[in-house]
Amino acid sequence: NASTSDVNWLRSRVTHSYPSPIISCIHKAPHAAEISRITSPSSENRHPKSFVDESTASNVLKDVHISTQLLNGFLEVAKDNTSKDLETCGVLGAFLKERTYYVTTLIIPKQDATSSSCQAVNEEEIFAIQNEQSLVPVGWIHVMLPEAVAIVMAPTDASRSYGFFRLSDPDGMNILRECQERGFHTHQEPVDGTSLYEDCSNIYLNPNLRLEICDLRHLC
Repeated sequence: NASTSDVNWLRSRVTHSYPSPIISCIHKAPHAAEISRITSPSSENRHPKSFVDESTASNVLKDVHISTQLLNGFLEVAKDNTSKDLETCGVLGAFLKERTYYVTTLIIPKQDATSSSCQAVNEEEIFAIQNEQSLVPVGWIHVMLPEAVAIVMAPTDASRSYGFFRLSDPDGMNILRECQERGFHTHQEPVDGTSLYEDCSNIYLNPNLRLEICDLRHLC
């Protein structure tokens, strides 16, 4: 659990600047509450690989704290596209303190979307927000941070409505690094039987983080 001093620091750090006109909504931090760690769906029966193998990358990755408001906030922003069977993408902006990333901003860029793909456009608008607030993008795979994470939302899946994933290293990284295909396509699993992606074990849902959602899609 976060200490009282940590919670107070988070509140003051995240609320230090006034929101810009493009921010569509702001979730204020609640009173101190328990921080929960994300585990894989099968963790009730077995520990994730990163828990039992101390040599895996997850043991040296920095922890990532994500606001508990982020998942529902994103679904609310994306609901119009979801009703039209269109994908929606967003960028996770975070700051780093004492080897922990705190995701405090969700940026919804202008984007071209289909039922199976989503491509951000006018990316300079994303960079402007990141630079203004000194944020690190921890949600784009091309950033190549070891902590880079993909949050997949599946609002129509009754068995699992969301997941936190990253490319496995080195197998998944090598497959994508060598891929020459463009557009929406699938990838083969590594030949050694490992997975292309892995569940994240360094992700925490933190109710003490205040979240800003910046929706750039209707910005002129």
